[in-house]
Amino acid sequence: MKILILGGGKMGSFFCDLLSFDHEVAVYDPDSKRLRFTFNALRFSSMEEVRDFEPQLVINAATVKYTLDAFRQVLPYLPDSCILSDIASVKTGLPEFYADCGHPFVSTHPMFGPTFASLSNLSNENAIIISEGDHLGKVFFRDLYSRLNLNIAEYTFQEHDQTIAYSLSIPFASTLAFAGVMKPQKAPGTTFKRHMNIARGLLSEDDFLLSEILFNPNTSEQLEKILGKLTELHRIVKEHDADALDAYLTEVRGRIARQAQ
Repeated sequence: MKILILGGGKMGSFFCDLLSFDHEVAVYDPDSKRLRFTFNALRFSSMEEVRDFEPQLVINAATVKYTLDAFRQVLPYLPDSCILSDIASVKTGLPEFYADCGHPFVSTHPMFGPTFASLSNLSNENAIIISEGDHLGKVFFRDLYSRLNLNIAEYTFQEHDQTIAYSLSIPFASTLAFAGVMKPQKAPGTTFKRHMNIARGLLSEDDFLLSEILFNPNTSEQLEKILGKLTELHRIVKEHDADALDAYLTEVRGRIARQAQ
């Protein structure tokens, strides 16, 4: 299959490396310097090259801020039968775009990224495939993600946004709260250092990505739950209520155990 990848960043490079030995792959990025280390694939820096390539599948790996712009830029240069796909963690505006674009589409979300995941070992990671997509496109990505040993879930666009509000907004907000109150430590403990590394990784992400995830319409409800638990814990600590703390810890351990099942 002829596959065009939009964006030569970390995820674009990851998909290029993953696909280029089984498919004819080209990577487009307007900044040709980002393609210096692209291996075993064509390197495009103009849309005329895209037209001549005639891709059968486009994987949009542009940063979330430019996902829709990248699609709109490339659209006039694609064959009518070309399948459009995105891997965006934020799907805002994509359902409406796909409804009007005139192309088959498939939308997925690899629930890992270069900041925290080991891209060479993804057996404990997950991926979401959006159910509204084209059947052949979904088959392609299901096969691809299965070969990576990813756990695959299929959600609608709406279910995806609700899931992201839970699985990303909660840890993002918790990490930001931690980072917002920490101060320099001469002899930090192991737990502090681990949280610090998570905070550094999170804050290395693009601000637009962070804002889009936190501004998800479903995030506010999740933040209310965090505030509720913090308020409860604050009361327990303030009152030195050992019985209440025991009940609190038992409940939390139970939630963690159910998550692991």
